[in-house]
Amino acid sequence: MIRKKFLIDELKEGAAVDDVFVVKIKRSVEAYAKGFLFSLIISDKSGKSLDYRYWGSSDYAAVKALYDTIEQDSIVRIQGKVGAYNGKLQLTTNAPMTIVPVPEGEFDVSDFVPRTKKNIDEMYKKVQTAIDSVSNPKIKQLLFHVFADMGELFKQGPAAIEIHHNWIGGLLEHTVQVLEVVLVSAEQFNLNKDLVIAGALLHDIGKLKELKITTRIRADDLAQLNGHLVIGATYVDNECQKIGMDEETRAKIVHLIVAHHGHLEYGSPKEPMFPEALAVYLADELSCKLAEMQGFIASTDTTDKFAYSKRNNRNIFLG
Repeated sequence: MIRKKFLIDELKEGAAVDDVFVVKIKRSVEAYAKGFLFSLIISDKSGKSLDYRYWGSSDYAAVKALYDTIEQDSIVRIQGKVGAYNGKLQLTTNAPMTIVPVPEGEFDVSDFVPRTKKNIDEMYKKVQTAIDSVSNPKIKQLLFHVFADMGELFKQGPAAIEIHHNWIGGLLEHTVQVLEVVLVSAEQFNLNKDLVIAGALLHDIGKLKELKITTRIRADDLAQLNGHLVIGATYVDNECQKIGMDEETRAKIVHLIVAHHGHLEYGSPKEPMFPEALAVYLADELSCKLAEMQGFIASTDTTDKFAYSKRNNRNIFLG
């Protein structure tokens, strides 16, 4: 069993590397001044990606044969050195160092896909308690049916590929955070509790189709054509029709899903049009943004008090 030694976000320029990584993207063999090369994008459970280049000899057949042994989503052992190119770290291999595939069974998937630090069963009990508290019989029937069908998958699913809740159990963790925020909002602003529960629990249900876990978290090829808002809205709308839910409630529940990104430019075909939808959007935004900022702080290695976040275009106080 080969275990990882360092995570990508721990690597420094100049470091010698002999470690294992997952292949995220594979690029073709091409010529360079001294022979032939190929490049990969590699990753691990840090959630970070790293550009990799294999600088091969002038023997095209040999370089191509090595390239052909490497598959997308496979695990590879890389011997190389960390350098910098265009201001970004890059891992490179030059002979006699090499890159070789690692057979299944000789690596631990937990080195490449992180798991929630929270108790999955305890979080799922909060979902079940929320469903039990719903008073509208059709909404309760809908939620009971969806989670009877999807519950086990829901416990394991990630909420994203990168940035926030990108780990096993991440979707459940994110959903419970949204649920707890909307329940407070419902109490404070006298909102329809059944609707906010439905919105919190169903808003990202499409991610169970959109995202999958192999040796990494990745998007399903076909699901990318529509995305999780469309997938989730279509699935829930069909389930509402199956149980004979009235048209207005059905339309509101679907709206909770399609409006939960809040703005047209963020992918929502409709912006929130009633208070419960606004509450679900804001709770979703809060969970995502706080998790993103906490992740940035945790992964930033510096003695400075501030670090610049390119994604947020501002300095973040590290404490």
